[in-house]
Amino acid sequence: MKVTEIPIKNIDDYLSQLPENQRIVLEELRQTIREAAPQAEEVISYQMPAFKYNGMLVYFAAFKNHCSLFGGNAAVIKEMAAELKDYKTSTGTIQFTVDNPLSAALVRKIVLARVQQNEDKVKTKKTTSKNNDADRVEEYMAQLNHPLKAEIEALRAIIKGTNPKISERIKWNAPSYYAKEDMVTFHLRSMRKVDLVFHHAAIVKIKSHLLKGEYKDRRLMHFENMPEVKEYQTELERILNEYVDLIETHA
Repeated sequence: MKVTEIPIKNIDDYLSQLPENQRIVLEELRQTIREAAPQAEEVISYQMPAFKYNGMLVYFAAFKNHCSLFGGNAAVIKEMAAELKDYKTSTGTIQFTVDNPLSAALVRKIVLARVQQNEDKVKTKKTTSKNNDADRVEEYMAQLNHPLKAEIEALRAIIKGTNPKISERIKWNAPSYYAKEDMVTFHLRSMRKVDLVFHHAAIVKIKSHLLKGEYKDRRLMHFENMPEVKEYQTELERILNEYVDLIETHA
């Protein structure tokens, strides 16, 4: 059982309820974690002090006869088994006492390892998400039966090639594009033209003869053939670049 079961709002509250010897040791631990991961946020989770950075990073807590640092997973503990031989460990947990606390160097090493793990997880998730988005778009296009499919592919290439901040995915059952926020989506119900729907409110600030409609928060663009796609490419690129800048300012 933890030393306190009283609801607490922050780490200072938690530490203030501990015996002095535990409070001193855990305050030093806290400061070491802060120094190792200055970008991390202090939180209370499961009534324990914790640090959060790209997900939960580490927890720590005081118990009746020991203190614990929860390193998140067994991989870190296994990797540092030799350095942790003087401490009791289990899956994701390192136990220590006020008489034998974790050294600052060891805590830094553990925290930095956890930071790297969380950053790698975020990168993997983003890469997987982008790969999945690309796969879904390609699958959609492979199955698309539209007389203006060549024009659609040309417009996709223009949109993606205009600004590296623009990403593509399937949303609202069509190829859709975003730069921090959703910005434009193909509308392919008509077989006689290709429609682009610009659906971020920032679009109303852009003036162009290509943008149709007087809606409060959107504009439309139409293409009927490949000559129009080629003729209006430069203007479309200008609109897209200005659109991205406006969305970033809005965000």
